Amino acid sequence: GFYIGESEDKPQAIITFVPYGEDRIIVDHTYVSDRLSGQGIGKRLLQELVEWARKENKKIIPQCSFVKAQMEKNEEYHDLLG
Repeated sequence: GFYIGESEDKPQAIITFVPYGEDRIIVDHTYVSDRLSGQGIGKRLLQELVEWARKENKKIIPQCSFVKAQMEKNEEYHDLLG
């Protein structure tokens, strides 16, 4: 996943995914700690993930409700919906 903090084990914010077939990923979880809440951190993590997915030619299946809502709302992400 992509995270903010000292380690992936104890992140202050994280977005996680699992591979699905050869060309898709399932985004299953987004977490932002109370300390970082309200600063757009979840959106920044999603942006990082989207850039990575584009480079890797992966489509995104959003199981996480936050990611699903963000991807449906932003037309720039529509090409990645898998």
